[in-house]
Amino acid sequence: MLRHSDLISTIQGYDTDADVDSIERAYLFAAEAHGSQRRASGEPYISHPLAVAGILAGKKLDPATIKTALLHDTVEDTHATLGELSERFGGEVAGLVDGVTKLSKLELQPDQSKQAENFRKLVVAMSRDIRVLVVKLADRLHNMRTLEYVRSPEKRARIANETMEIYAPLAERIGMQDWHDELTDLCFAELHPEARRSVLARLEYLRERGHSLVDRVMEALRHDLAREGITAEVSGREKLPYSIWEKMKRKDVPFEQLTDIMAFRVIVDDVDGCYRALGVIHGKYRAVIGRFKDYISLPKLNGYQSIHTTVIGPENLRVEVQIRTRGMHRVAEFGVAAHWTYKNADGSSATDGLQYSWIRGLLEILEQASGADEFLEHTRLEMYKDQVFCFTPGGALIPLPQGATPVDFAYAVHSDIGDHCVGAKVNGKLVPLRSKLQNGDQVEITTSRGRLPSQEWLQFVVTGKARARVRRAVRLRERDQYITVGKEILKTAFSANRAELTNRALTPALDQFGYATPDDLFAALGEGLQGEQAVIQTLFPDKPDAAADDKVVALAPARRQRAREKERAEKPAVAIRGLIPGMAMHFARCCHPLPGDAIVGIVTTGKGVTIHTSDCASLESFRFTPERWLNVEWDPEAIAGHVARLRLSSAHQPGQLAQITASIAANRGNITNLRFTNRAEDFFDILIDIEVTDVSHLGNIIAALRALPTIASVERARG
Repeated sequence: MLRHSDLISTIQGYDTDADVDSIERAYLFAAEAHGSQRRASGEPYISHPLAVAGILAGKKLDPATIKTALLHDTVEDTHATLGELSERFGGEVAGLVDGVTKLSKLELQPDQSKQAENFRKLVVAMSRDIRVLVVKLADRLHNMRTLEYVRSPEKRARIANETMEIYAPLAERIGMQDWHDELTDLCFAELHPEARRSVLARLEYLRERGHSLVDRVMEALRHDLAREGITAEVSGREKLPYSIWEKMKRKDVPFEQLTDIMAFRVIVDDVDGCYRALGVIHGKYRAVIGRFKDYISLPKLNGYQSIHTTVIGPENLRVEVQIRTRGMHRVAEFGVAAHWTYKNADGSSATDGLQYSWIRGLLEILEQASGADEFLEHTRLEMYKDQVFCFTPGGALIPLPQGATPVDFAYAVHSDIGDHCVGAKVNGKLVPLRSKLQNGDQVEITTSRGRLPSQEWLQFVVTGKARARVRRAVRLRERDQYITVGKEILKTAFSANRAELTNRALTPALDQFGYATPDDLFAALGEGLQGEQAVIQTLFPDKPDAAADDKVVALAPARRQRAREKERAEKPAVAIRGLIPGMAMHFARCCHPLPGDAIVGIVTTGKGVTIHTSDCASLESFRFTPERWLNVEWDPEAIAGHVARLRLSSAHQPGQLAQITASIAANRGNITNLRFTNRAEDFFDILIDIEVTDVSHLGNIIAALRALPTIASVERARG
């Protein structure tokens, strides 16, 4: 257990001006507040905040952060109050403790939604003061170091999974690489103990065979650099078990086939020395293609700078070499903590100007997400991806995750550009929006004010910001669509009862079902979340109760069905106008309805209205739920571009498929899908999906196909 006197000595070692008296008082206050409380290990509880403070002192954090670490559990676990902390230690410390406390309250909740809410609060808190996150990470690091004392295996696994998914990536994002490495390795030990023991055993075997292999490689690198007049500090280490295991999984190779399990670091005086050292190493040893990254020219989002290269190095070993200056090394070692640690001669911070734009990006995602769960999903995307660097036509650098597309690029430049994106050129060449971008690509986005995000974009965008914006746009358009459908439903009901639909007329239904506005009621009706009959019965209580009628004819279901079909036929039809397929309205794939077909709508909870042809066999399954049937009709200005399906049988002759497609094209049909269902020596059968405007258009195509001499049959496919 760390002693508080050792903590004070550590702080004085890097900050001679620190107010150690206030730190001492914070320790004594926490020790008295926690009193006889004990950890799962049996140690006095004060050992935990003291250990967290020690971890932060190891990063040379400022006194306010150290005091926050000592006090971070007092408000949650003792009778201490924020007011008391503010009075004794100042508003800054009290505010930081409050931020950490709000996060910890939900931490032990097993519910996924609680975890998501916890993460949402973490992002909000760290956007106000990044030190809240630093203390929280140190807190989690010590908890992971003592995880073995938690008795429940399920609880240990949950904590390890949460750490691996959320806290370890965040540690990497703020440059605390050693914390990230230790957290992931501790999680690895808990979640996959056998795999970790296996990797450690193989590393030990390599050490026994190679003896001082790392030392020999280091000495060779020092000699090569010194011979060229470059003064450098060279260090080396084996990669951690988790890093090795991840590489084995990613490359799908056994341990024996991994070659670069050693990493070496070269630290020089200045940037010029970095590139000179790189020249020496590449001049002496063969570089491994695709394993070079220049983070000096293109720093990571957390400010990390270094040159990474992999070479076939001394003794014919494949080794990774990182080259950086001493200033870069400080940022790499201390991450965001360097902001409070190192001051230049003019008093400015060593990391002044370091912009944590990814935090701003998380806040933008938070604004767009519909809930904490969706926010957690999107932000995980932001934290797990390696980067590619692309450029705007003006030369601005846009960092993106691997696998990013022009749509991701557009949203990274500006949300409005993403929302109105219609096309993209990559390196001057027009490409599909789903194309994956590569390092160094120059991307030019074409926009149109009339364009809105497409739901199809969700199939290929990879950044959390893009997914959040697209989902928000789709969600808003879906609501508008549901409102349109719901309003049309009530319009027909009011028309049938010879009444006028007004906001005042809806008041009884709003009060009865608890909706704040008419639009909320319309949306619930359109989405199928609110029953139409219940609303109509509330609005028109004098109308005969359909449920009572059911009881009267309970013994005659066929009679009841005919009566309901007659009633539905007499109701005014809801016109399908301005509805976007795939949102509030869906065209059934079992019958592929087209303008001109007799149609009926089926209301499905949470999905809106599905349009079927009136003779669709699938309607039989809704026979005894007539409350879900909606009388609909095509609007004269119905949306074009409907898909029809044809089943076709043709003679098996050379060029026959070309004749079929040419005939469809000549009649302005657009084939969207084609599948062979049967092949024989003399005939083949195919299913063809064709975009048409209406039933008449499809009839023309069918007639043209039937006119081909080698066509045996053409019919509209059902099912």
